Amino acid sequence: MPLFTRPHPDAEISRSRRALIEFSMALGGFAIGISEFSPMGLMTDIANDVNISEFQVGHLISAYALGVMVGAPLLAIAGARLLRHQLLILLMGLFAVGNIASAIAADYDLLLLCRFIAGMPHGAYFGVIALVASSLAPANGRAKAVSRVMLGIAFAMLFGSPLATRLGQLTDWRYVFGLVGLLAIFTLMMIFAFLPRNPDEQRSSALGELRSLLNLNIWVALAIGSVGFAGMFCVFSYLGPTMLNVTKTDPAWIPVGLGMLGLGGIIGNIVGGWLFDRAGYHSLGIILAWATVTLLIYPQMTGTLPTILLGCLLVGTMIAMTPALQTHLMDIAQGGQTLVAASNHSAFNLANALGPWLSGIAVAAGYGWSSVGYVGAAMTLTALVIYFIGGVLLKKKAAPAG
Repeated sequence: MPLFTRPHPDAEISRSRRALIEFSMALGGFAIGISEFSPMGLMTDIANDVNISEFQVGHLISAYALGVMVGAPLLAIAGARLLRHQLLILLMGLFAVGNIASAIAADYDLLLLCRFIAGMPHGAYFGVIALVASSLAPANGRAKAVSRVMLGIAFAMLFGSPLATRLGQLTDWRYVFGLVGLLAIFTLMMIFAFLPRNPDEQRSSALGELRSLLNLNIWVALAIGSVGFAGMFCVFSYLGPTMLNVTKTDPAWIPVGLGMLGLGGIIGNIVGGWLFDRAGYHSLGIILAWATVTLLIYPQMTGTLPTILLGCLLVGTMIAMTPALQTHLMDIAQGGQTLVAASNHSAFNLANALGPWLSGIAVAAGYGWSSVGYVGAAMTLTALVIYFIGGVLLKKKAAPAG
């Protein structure tokens, strides 16, 4: 079989070829994870070098998140007529440009723009790789395939970001963004080499993508993601202060806590894909119920180092919602799979803003750092209510006209 041509539609791609394709796409997710999370650990280094405050470095992180939220729908619509193979290459190319430009940006304003550009391909990339992984997998393993390509960002949380942060501390923070840019170029080359082209691939249109947003079930699913994941970010965002002020541990243990969250994310990612392949939409209810219980007991686990590390592991398993929700959205999208799949990551970034804001209100009101677990549980419980509403809507849609 020629390297750069799509096999006949009736021919099955070998397991080893599919593994190479999934690894190539997961590598891009790994690079994206490093780019997203590393600046949080390099705040002081960036601030000193660019001669800005750490508060302004926080704006750089926000600029990236804003790029994700804006770029996901815009790039999904703009790329609707492209083959997924072509769209992935363009998205990784833009991501490489944004990060290499970040590495050489001379001042704060330019760096702010570069971080926005680097964030734009994020959501669309994850949406498209989920579609590709699902299309290449057997019917009973679609969500597991989605979970495998999403492992890249989980491994970035566990290994990539801490190592890149340390590299930036020992050398220069600019090397981190430069390294991410090189990883993006390598990913682009691997996708070009291993992902088959399919000229007969069904393509959408900008209007078709937008029309999918008229489906109420999609908005319900996106609400589940934005509200449910906010529960995880309630804990994630304030883990450092909780470990310092409640657990009374040495700051050196904070990266270990973050690593345990990443390990939990890897476990949850695998389990979430497996669960959706067996339970479908109901898997979201199971995951949200588990997340609610986990967040309710988290405040009782913050008192000692061993228990808070276990708590971090358990909270990280909430990532199980990612492959389940992603696959569900692809199943209910009609003519707008790219936009809908990409919008899931806009919802994820909305959760990243919502969770810290709500839990910050509780802490400021004097309820203590551990209260973030209770705020998170309130969010997942709310998402569970939305899940039940979504189940009713799906039943009504499936019911035959009488």
